[in-house]
Amino acid sequence: MTSPSNRGAPASTEPRINDRIRVPEVRLVGPNGEQVGIVRIEDALRLAQESDLDLVEVAAQARPPVCKLMDYGKFKYETAQKARESRRNQQLTVIKEQKLRPKIDPHDYQTKKGHVARFLSHGNKVKVTIMFRGREQSRPELGYRLLQKLAEDVAELGFVESNPKQDGRNMIMVLAPHKNIKARPVKQDQDDVVQGDDAAEAAE
Repeated sequence: MTSPSNRGAPASTEPRINDRIRVPEVRLVGPNGEQVGIVRIEDALRLAQESDLDLVEVAAQARPPVCKLMDYGKFKYETAQKARESRRNQQLTVIKEQKLRPKIDPHDYQTKKGHVARFLSHGNKVKVTIMFRGREQSRPELGYRLLQKLAEDVAELGFVESNPKQDGRNMIMVLAPHKNIKARPVKQDQDDVVQGDDAAEAAE
């Protein structure tokens, strides 16, 4: 019977092992995955002890429960190692943003293109925004041509993931790095400071 102090406590996610398995019989699986069959719990525990292994319940919902002979300590260690490796290899997708004007000066264009190239080389996606003001809004082809030129200029590092499309007074295109470019760890660096000049342009 559950004691009052344990009520409301989260259920353990750890499988039951050895003497904690309290059923009359189990479907036993050997250490190499071989099917032993349905055996009494006493016999399963004896086999585990003779093999210097643990009896681990791997499918509690089955009838009878499925148990496997294994080195549980080694199993837990290897599982934790795999989880750490998986987290280490997991790439966090970061979307950087670069803003341009349709009538950008050549020098400024080279600077902005350099920022986009660096973002892509770091394994980040880039949302490129062309900002139209006043009469420029009637010349969307200027922005479209500029985005096409930029995509061609950085084609060695990335590709167009989302084609240019109008969004109010802006035109937006998304570039993604090629698959062979690995993302670098996310950190606040000079890549993120680029937004300062862009924000000033947007406020004009």
